Amino acid sequence: MADSILEVLAPYVDSSNGPASLATDATAVKYMNRLTTLSLDSIKTTEPQSISHSAHSTLLSLQALSNRSHKAFITSADHLSNLQTLIPSLAQEAKVLQNGIPKLDEEAVRFSTRYAKTGDNQIFDRRKKAMQLSRNVDRISDVLELPALLSTAVSSSSPSSAANNSGAAAGSLSTSKYSTALDLYSHIKRLQSLYPDSPLIKDIVLQAEDAMKDMTTNLIAGLRTQNIRLAAAMRTVGWLRRVAPELENPRGKGSSTGPDEGAFGALFLVCRLASLVSTLEALEPLRELADQETKRRTEGTTTEQTSKSSAWSGGQQTERFLKRYIEIYREQSFAIVSLYKNIFTTETVDNELVSASMSGLKTKPPPKQVKKSDPLQALPPALATFPIHLVQLLTDTLRGYLPNVRDKSSRESLLTQVLYCAASLGRLGGDFSMVLTELETDEEDEESEDDEAGIVREWEQVMRKHRALAGKLEQLTNGPKSSPVSP
Repeated sequence: MADSILEVLAPYVDSSNGPASLATDATAVKYMNRLTTLSLDSIKTTEPQSISHSAHSTLLSLQALSNRSHKAFITSADHLSNLQTLIPSLAQEAKVLQNGIPKLDEEAVRFSTRYAKTGDNQIFDRRKKAMQLSRNVDRISDVLELPALLSTAVSSSSPSSAANNSGAAAGSLSTSKYSTALDLYSHIKRLQSLYPDSPLIKDIVLQAEDAMKDMTTNLIAGLRTQNIRLAAAMRTVGWLRRVAPELENPRGKGSSTGPDEGAFGALFLVCRLASLVSTLEALEPLRELADQETKRRTEGTTTEQTSKSSAWSGGQQTERFLKRYIEIYREQSFAIVSLYKNIFTTETVDNELVSASMSGLKTKPPPKQVKKSDPLQALPPALATFPIHLVQLLTDTLRGYLPNVRDKSSRESLLTQVLYCAASLGRLGGDFSMVLTELETDEEDEESEDDEAGIVREWEQVMRKHRALAGKLEQLTNGPKSSPVSP
């Protein structure tokens, strides 16, 4: 039915493609089928209004669409106008690509042949190393930062930087920094054992060794500080054992320098002696005044016209100098020897023997040490000869300046102070009271022999007073018979 109506209406419909296109138009066929379902009255009355309403709605929709998407329409129109020129250009480029494919294939074959993995290919090896370096750049940067971190830890724990801090904070800071530096150095040495042939690791090890030399210098400077504590001294010696293990046995594997001290004992004593000397050098103003009195005394003894009644007398400045000198010497010498014994001396075997003998048990003798092939004898501990040098330092000063003091009570006070100093060191096995009795004066006047004899009698008198005082103190305290002197 719809086809018949379309044939009837075809001459009256304005179609650019003719009746045939109208018959094949799905919309027209659908509308004709709808018309066949309507009555004649509906077609005459309601259908024109419905068509007018639909046309108006369609017009509004087209207007809204053109307002909303007019830019896209213009762009599409421009592209459509250029499509005629783009298609020939695309065809030409495709032809050029087709002609270049054989050449590209040729280059690919040549590249694969040149950079093949088989055989020795230096270029490929360099590229492979560069790629591996790129993958491990973070690890390498961490390894390269190790010397800088080590140097920072060492420099921040140096005595100059620690001086800016105060008290326990400075000690704890130095301890943590030195521990961090030693951990970093151990890590670098471990890397050296894992990669012994790596030039990068070798360079890092060299830089780390330079930093550890600076740390060794700082530790030695720390041993020279004044009033060092036992804990700080033990920590410093322990760090030195880790930083410079070659000092454990400087003469080689078949030698020894003392009980578990190596060269550290001598180094410790030298540093503490340097601290003592620097402390005594602070008395230089008093020493200059004492030198002036020495000069006046020597000038008075060399003048032939001076008589006994007009001889020089005095020595107050020398007394001040010697009193302060002996005080510092007594305190520092006792501290040096005491610190050394606490750090280096091991008496475990002797203590076991003493405790066993006190309990009445039979003890086996200590095992004999196997003698090693050493052409030289084992060196004695550094403390064996150190007190001799300490005593020589004091006796030289007393021999030079004690004759300036002519007042008897002042001389007895100084000599008593020296005896207290000798007794203080005597508690550690370094009593030198009898050595000081051999002091001689340098006076060359006619009464030199009498003066020398007087000094000997003076020493005897001072020692008798000292022993008498010690006996009284023992009776008061009912303690063991020992010197009552404290350091």
